[in-house]
Amino acid sequence: MPVLSLDHHVDGPPRLVAGVLRESAPSARAVARVGARFTAPSALLVAGDEIRVALPGGFPACRTRITRAGADGLWSELAAGPAAVLRHSTRVTPADGGGSHVHDELTWEPPLGVLGRLSDPVLRHYGARLLRARRDVLAERVGELGRAGVVVGAAIVRDGRLLVAQRSYPAELAGRWELPGGGVEDGESEQQALVRECAEELGARVVVGERLGTDLPIGRRVLRIHTARAAAGSPEPEAREHRALRWVGPHEVAALGWLDADRAVVAELVDLLRT
Repeated sequence: MPVLSLDHHVDGPPRLVAGVLRESAPSARAVARVGARFTAPSALLVAGDEIRVALPGGFPACRTRITRAGADGLWSELAAGPAAVLRHSTRVTPADGGGSHVHDELTWEPPLGVLGRLSDPVLRHYGARLLRARRDVLAERVGELGRAGVVVGAAIVRDGRLLVAQRSYPAELAGRWELPGGGVEDGESEQQALVRECAEELGARVVVGERLGTDLPIGRRVLRIHTARAAAGSPEPEAREHRALRWVGPHEVAALGWLDADRAVVAELVDLLRT
C-alpha cells in the first residue's frame, strides 16, 4: 500500500497545533494551494464529520470521514472517491526543546484495473503537494494564534450532569448552546477569569479543575475549556445573561444544538460525565 509522509516542527504547543488541525478554514487554504476545493460541515471538525475534496482535471471528488479528533491529532478515512482505501493521519507530540512535532501521513490503495493505474500517480502527486501545503498553512495559523487572546469555558459537573447555557444574543447565535465563560482580561490567569465569569454570568462560585480537549480557534481568539465544580455553599446557578440553563446527562450532550466551538469538545464532555 503506497505511503506518503512528512515530519516537521511547529513552533506552538501541541494543544494549539491539534486545535488548528481541526479548523476547516486553514485546511481549505491548504487544499486551494494545490488547485483543489475543500468543503466541510463545520468550522471545527469532530469525529463523524465528512469533508469533500474536489481535485482539478476532472477527477472524481473524494469524501473522507473524520474518525478521530483530539489533543494528539486528527485521523480520517475514505468514505467515497477514486481509491479503494485512503487514510490520512496527523499525529502531534511534544517536541524536545519546545513546540510540537507533527507526523503527517497519507496511505492509499488504488482501485483495480485501468482506473487504478491512472489514479495512483495522481494521488501521489497531489498527496505530496498537499502535505507540504498543510505544513506551511499549519505553521502560519499557529503563529497567528500564538499571539491571540484567550476565551475560557467551564465544564461544570454535578452528580454526573453538565451545566449548559443557551445563548440569547446575537440573533444569529440565539437559541444555540454553549458552556459558560468569557474572555481572559489583562493580568488574569485562565482560572481567575473562569471564577469571575461564572460569578457574573451565573451568580455561582466555582472551583476550576483541569484542561479539557484541544485549544479551539474561534476567529482571532482561542477557546480553552476547563472542568469545574460548584464551590461549597455556592448559590444555584441562574441565567443572568443566557436564555436558559440546563443540567444534562451524557446521552443528552450530543443532541444539543451547540455553537461550533463547544461542539468540538462534545466527545470529551461525554467521557467526563461517564467517569
